[in-house]
Amino acid sequence: MYIKSLELENYRNYESLQLSFDKGTTIFYGDNAQGKTNILESIYLSSTTKSHKGSKDKDIIKFGAEEGHIRIILEKDGLDYRIDMHLRKSKSKGIAINCERIKKASELVGLLNVVLFSPEDLNIIKDGPAYRRRFVDMELCQLDQFYIYNLTNYNKIINNRNVLLKDLYYNPSLRETLTIWDTQLESYGSKIIERRAQFCEQLNEIIYDIHQKLSGGKEEIKIIYEPNVSASEIGTMLKKCQDKDIKTKMTSVGPHRDDFAFMVNGIDIRKFGSQGQQRTAALSLKLAEIELVKKITKECPVLLLDDVLSELDSNRQNQLLNSIGDIQTIITCTGLDEFVNNRFEIDKVYKVVNGAVEE
Repeated sequence: MYIKSLELENYRNYESLQLSFDKGTTIFYGDNAQGKTNILESIYLSSTTKSHKGSKDKDIIKFGAEEGHIRIILEKDGLDYRIDMHLRKSKSKGIAINCERIKKASELVGLLNVVLFSPEDLNIIKDGPAYRRRFVDMELCQLDQFYIYNLTNYNKIINNRNVLLKDLYYNPSLRETLTIWDTQLESYGSKIIERRAQFCEQLNEIIYDIHQKLSGGKEEIKIIYEPNVSASEIGTMLKKCQDKDIKTKMTSVGPHRDDFAFMVNGIDIRKFGSQGQQRTAALSLKLAEIELVKKITKECPVLLLDDVLSELDSNRQNQLLNSIGDIQTIITCTGLDEFVNNRFEIDKVYKVVNGAVEE
């Protein structure tokens, strides 16, 4: 699987852009804030329907325009596929595959698999639980349509329940309706918890050897899933915590409060690890993500490296670049550093200056 071409219209700082890619490595270089990351974001959006920055569609559309467009042509299993994405300020995005509009964004899942690695990912270990949940959710949403369905419905119900909790302050008689939301939260939440636990097991099967290699055989890593509540107890705990939730006007039980711990040689490096250990674990996590996508989909994902090489020391740079192999890789950087030029073959180089891309 590889991306053959990308077209953007009124996307971020690009009024119009047409790019072609080879199967190997493409580099976009230039100063900061010129639009390099916007190119990677558009590819990620075409894979997951979401921005890795968490941006809303209205904020992605070029200033002064009412709508924007992304078009990607990719080759998979010897066949060409076309993804069209229509971004609108006042409506939800429209998506078409091979010129046929899809009704649900989940229908796009699995067509284009990408792994994005950015400097922010290096802090995934030490940052708050929301970052780790987001990593798991974004990866599972690429791999599992059922997970998207359960997560989407769960998030909608959490929002509705929280609105109700606020309304109960003024109208206590509505309390009976809490049970309706709790029953649905139990149904969707338990499936999310079970799938996250399975995902954690799958990652552990892969990440151990990767981390051993990165650490020179000195460290053993294990990811521990820390659910806020077990799948079997979520319904009971939701009921038990109703009084507390009414008082705080917030749902306190469920997978939206989960976390993941990274244990290295039995030590929780989120709390007690050095920055070097945390960065090595983050790199191991990303490399494991690549291998997991290969294992599950039987396809190589497209690797997007967003100015991350400059954040890694030479040893970790080597480990990452050596892992690329036959994966289509799209890299952004501020300059054509020697460590890039000398380590692997570059198929295409583009210079980016204020929304203009030159080959």
